[in-house]
Amino acid sequence: MGMSSALNPRHHVVIIGSGFGGLAAAKALKRADVDVTLISRTSHHLFQPLLYQVATGILSSGEVAPLTRLILRNQQNVRVLLGDVEAIDLNGRTVTSNLSGAHTALSFDSLIVAAGAQQSYFGSDEFAVHAPGMKTIDDALELRGRILHAFEDAEIAAAGGERDRHLTFVVVGAGPTGVEVAGQIVELAERTLSGTFRSITPGDCRVVLVDAAAAVLPSMGAKLGAQAQRRLQKMGVEVQLNAVVTDVDQWGIAVRGGDGTQRRIQSACKIWAAGVQASPLGAMIADQSDGTEVDRSGRVLVQPDLTVRGHPYVFVVGDLMALPGVPGVAQGAIQGAVYAANLVKRSLRGRDDPADRRAFGYTDKGSMATISRFSAVAQVGRLQFGGFAGWLAWLVLHLWFLVGFKNRVTTMVAWLVSFVGSGRHQLTNTSQMVHARSAMNRAGAQTQPGPAEPGLQLAVGR
Repeated sequence: MGMSSALNPRHHVVIIGSGFGGLAAAKALKRADVDVTLISRTSHHLFQPLLYQVATGILSSGEVAPLTRLILRNQQNVRVLLGDVEAIDLNGRTVTSNLSGAHTALSFDSLIVAAGAQQSYFGSDEFAVHAPGMKTIDDALELRGRILHAFEDAEIAAAGGERDRHLTFVVVGAGPTGVEVAGQIVELAERTLSGTFRSITPGDCRVVLVDAAAAVLPSMGAKLGAQAQRRLQKMGVEVQLNAVVTDVDQWGIAVRGGDGTQRRIQSACKIWAAGVQASPLGAMIADQSDGTEVDRSGRVLVQPDLTVRGHPYVFVVGDLMALPGVPGVAQGAIQGAVYAANLVKRSLRGRDDPADRRAFGYTDKGSMATISRFSAVAQVGRLQFGGFAGWLAWLVLHLWFLVGFKNRVTTMVAWLVSFVGSGRHQLTNTSQMVHARSAMNRAGAQTQPGPAEPGLQLAVGR
């Protein structure tokens, strides 16, 4: 297998995480004279930018989450371990992981931590019960069930307030994920589900995009943000900015406007796409390194060479890393991982001096967000464009970065079905899941407090 033996140990690189950063680091070490162990809490590599398409029935989970072992099976110097990392000892150079109660301790010569981030509710974690985020495959499948379940409940609800509540979808967060989800819910309702119900018209649903910020897609600038907002509003999406969510429950959300007024949005299906929080491993690493801190999102404030102070061969990359000028996007993780892997390879050749390393330099290859079928916004360097040209650029880029030829082909077929036609082949496999969600939700409803009386308005917020 190319792994070291007890009699002939090679330099051992441990990589934590199988996301963009972890996978890029492993691939960059393919021909290096090292042994690599990649530890991940999931068995797959997740193409997170397309999770919203799993949630809205365009793609299957397998198309955005191929098995990590299959991706790396031909790389003989890599071993993949499934497990949840519980301890990192920087001075002892060990990593301990846990799988089903069995602990595995690994020693390392170099460590690349690409553990990523999770959904943040800004201190109100109780919101997650009624407004799930979208960071994992399970999240996306849960949301797919909730979205479809809302239409099913509306079909049998009495006309009026209760039916309107089931046909109101609230998306919290006007970043790329929130914009993409809001647009896809509208298209799902108006195109795919058109004519499939008898008591309701799915296209009459209300989609509300809520954000505490003053603009849509603030990271992409005022011009593209305004273009995206206009397109969403033309599709019928209500965009509510400067609106802070203050409460989320089974029946809706409460928001506080920029003028301090409170209002409530009655909604059965809420989706949280606002904010991320770094893995707890960041704080664990910082605590063992004098002078290393984490920011308020839990990201490690790394040195210019992506290491932690006092440990020149412990690298932190991706969403767990905080470095000025490097955004928390896939390209930042990939470039940082390749940079770290190259330093490891230089050290094996005796050409790496930690005191004289060139600082990591991030190359901005642009950012994109799709709004609807044939419409997206894109920023590449100083060039900003949208509409159909932006959508084509988005299409090519995402196909390029999908892992594996099979995934590209099946994804293209799924996109043809959805974008050219009106179908979503992944919705055909959802009936049992919707039934299961219905049973769970009704069981849960029995333990929830009843709704406010008709004359009362709860504080609204985001």
